[in-house]
Amino acid sequence: MADKDRLTAWNRRGVIAGGAAAFAAPFVRPARADTPLVSPDEALERLMEGNARYVANTPINTDHSVGRSARALGQQPFATIVSCADSRVAPELIFDQGPGELFVIRAAGNVISDYGLASLEYGAAVLGISTILVLGHSSCGAVSATISAVEDATLPGGHLSGLVNAIRPAVEDVMADNPPDLLAAATAQNARLGAQKARSTAPILSDLTQSGRLKSAAAIYDIATGKVEFL
Repeated sequence: MADKDRLTAWNRRGVIAGGAAAFAAPFVRPARADTPLVSPDEALERLMEGNARYVANTPINTDHSVGRSARALGQQPFATIVSCADSRVAPELIFDQGPGELFVIRAAGNVISDYGLASLEYGAAVLGISTILVLGHSSCGAVSATISAVEDATLPGGHLSGLVNAIRPAVEDVMADNPPDLLAAATAQNARLGAQKARSTAPILSDLTQSGRLKSAAAIYDIATGKVEFL
């Protein structure tokens, strides 16, 4: 099926509704026959299996030259990963996926800006991605800095203040419970809030979520063990 025909079919089935259809209409999605569209549950299972291979040091995606010519024709990733910009967090490695398999959005503290939302919308409405995973990680410097800012009632200089304010709700949510590990609790809550934002932002992401076409989840990556814990 041609890309325009596929988008039209989604419209006719009511899968992409309202704003999502309006957003997707001007774009053409180049298909990759070697990576079919998968359901949200299938995508999450694929990520879990890939992480298990990574932890066991038995990767299967080691030859990145395979499929290079096909990738030049277009992309068809099966999942979107919103991750921290931390240099130790590499989604393709963590989930043992090759080039073109993941649509990755990275920012310190895995925060989702307006540009991030636009990228999520593009991935879901145009590329046909069914799963968004917001991935926090252990020892996150951005979350730690936000905790310090909240506790000291101060803000860092430059644009860092905007980052702190984006993560602040997660920190304040968990501080009242006085958790034994505030950093871990705030990191998990930050990922959960990110997943909530990804599923509830109108009109495109919320429409796709309500139709069952899109699922958003949260997880934490442990840098020391390599394991991803799905929340």
